[in-house]
Amino acid sequence: MTTPNKTPPGADPKQLERTGTVREIGSQAVWSLSSCKPGFGVDQLRDDNLETYWQSDGSQPHLVNIQFRRKTTVKTLCIYADYKSDESYTPSKISVRVGNNFHNLQEIRNGGREEC
Repeated sequence: MTTPNKTPPGADPKQLERTGTVREIGSQAVWSLSSCKPGFGVDQLRDDNLETYWQSDGSQPHLVNIQFRRKTTVKTLCIYADYKSDESYTPSKISVRVGNNFHNLQEIRNGGREEC
């Protein structure tokens, strides 16, 4: 999602999109996964249904690659994880990396953890 202003912690991304505060840009990207079980792939990851999800099927690291066709500024990234439902499948670490191609990705860090 892109946003012109700072997104308040705990804000509902869908509500922010409806009010025009943010814009969902994931549909402008090509999504790929390091692995997935049949029926638990990109479509389920992106379908806005909290009952469906991506489930990896292979050794770590488990990767979600999001590639935009042109240089794109992303100011806010929202990730939904439900530890109560997923427990051992909930990631203990999430790394966000950016770059011009797969070979020059650099990890970015958020100065302060915020929820969206």
